[in-house]
Amino acid sequence: MSLRVLVVDDQGVVRAGFAAVIDAEEDMAVVGEAGAGAEAVRLAGELAPDVVVMDVRLPDLDGIAATRIITGRENAPRVLVLTAFDLDAYVFEALRAGASGFLLKDVPAAELLCAIRVVAAGESVLTPAATRRLIGHYASGTRPGFRPGSGPHEPAGLTGRERYVLTLVASGLDDAEIAGQLGTTAGTVRSDVDALLRKLGLRDRVQATILAYDLGLARPNLPGTHI
Repeated sequence: MSLRVLVVDDQGVVRAGFAAVIDAEEDMAVVGEAGAGAEAVRLAGELAPDVVVMDVRLPDLDGIAATRIITGRENAPRVLVLTAFDLDAYVFEALRAGASGFLLKDVPAAELLCAIRVVAAGESVLTPAATRRLIGHYASGTRPGFRPGSGPHEPAGLTGRERYVLTLVASGLDDAEIAGQLGTTAGTVRSDVDALLRKLGLRDRVQATILAYDLGLARPNLPGTHI
């Protein structure tokens, strides 16, 4: 079954270009296009896409606000944010709004298509530059869009193993690498991570990583840290 994609951008030419690239794939189909944030919110509810490719700068409702509304719904689609502006605040706000990925519009077509498949599968995508800055800001204690004292408290009821799994996820380890740390299998790790995300009310590993840093469970100098 084809992945259903909603393309959102305020420029018609850009929308058409993205749509043409996506529709050319056998496993994808563009089910709708939107040129404004409110329209994107409406179509996301009506068309039930698997992935929304979302621009940031939109008329009437910006892409971050639209993402927050869309991902706050039950059975929400994944949102992949694309923007021409590589700004720190956009990265942070997009992820905190529930986006599963953040890429620049100048990415090669193959990378865009790969990113759509990755977020549709429940994983996350960030540009390497965005990842480095995200970790760097946590290292320096300066997080755009973050208000001192507004961070979350550690959820009640987390077991020691769950806290450790959350830390390993935030360190950027994949399932096989986490399994090696825990002495178990990659399949068991996938089940553990899925259960942890459900327990914490998180959509994916990006949100888990942000939470781990906010709670002080992860440190920027962990080996191999990436998202």
